[in-house]
Amino acid sequence: MNYHKPVLLKESVDALNIKEDGVYVDVTFGGGGHSREILSRLGEKGRLFAFDQDPDAQQNKIDDERFVLIGENFRYISRFLRFYGIKKVDGILADLGVSSHQFDEAERGFSTRFDGDLDMRMNQKSELSAKKIINKYGEDELADVFYLYGELRNARALAKTIVDARVKEEIKTSFQLKEVLQRHLPKAKEHKILAQIYQAIRIEVNEELEVLKEFLNQVPELLNEKGRLSVISYHSLEDRLVKRFVQTGKFTGEVEKDFYGNTNEPLKKVGKLIVPTAVEIKENNRARSAKLRIATLKK
Repeated sequence: MNYHKPVLLKESVDALNIKEDGVYVDVTFGGGGHSREILSRLGEKGRLFAFDQDPDAQQNKIDDERFVLIGENFRYISRFLRFYGIKKVDGILADLGVSSHQFDEAERGFSTRFDGDLDMRMNQKSELSAKKIINKYGEDELADVFYLYGELRNARALAKTIVDARVKEEIKTSFQLKEVLQRHLPKAKEHKILAQIYQAIRIEVNEELEVLKEFLNQVPELLNEKGRLSVISYHSLEDRLVKRFVQTGKFTGEVEKDFYGNTNEPLKKVGKLIVPTAVEIKENNRARSAKLRIATLKK
């Protein structure tokens, strides 16, 4: 599949424990790899709903009467499922992060490899782009983005360098940004640091962590009694949110206990953390940081 080679395909779909007549949701459709695998396991009465806000993903729409592709952000999962008369589902799959297609399209601005416009919008209708963040955010705002979402210790220095440079000239492209930050990019660590910077900007542009939180908060109300949640994450910020929500039902703060010391988290984990095999990583380098967590409703 040229658009996107799905990561942990068998493992993530196995995790859904699919029933032939069940209702399932793939909230990150992309190239449709996970959706096609789910459909291959459904019977005639099974149904699959998929979400993807990126117009490019519409080109991969599957011609199957059991399938519906919704061109919206999955933060609105409950709202749009209700529109189709769906209140409960048997499984939800999320493959977080950026698709290979988005990384490989220079004009989308997701990759450090190309000199494309600083864009990084998954939703092309969004007003907030990477260019706007780099050129309009104040120094403190920029520093917060780099520190919180890129986990960069020199976040303040990076922000100051950008703010000083943009006074002379607007920073419009990936290579311009790289040139501006060159003195903060030692040869041995250049790729790693740039990846952290790009991750930080991309998360801010697309509100990725807020979207994930909103989505996870809706999952317990959507799942049927034995329904499953299958989530693949690619960096520690996402994985921490998923892990903590499954463990505690919260993202921050202390876990609340009743008089008897019982906690009231809505989900429980199923099995252990799953990571790609060495063979899969060799075949698909973008699988190297993937982590799969599985959960179901706590009885």
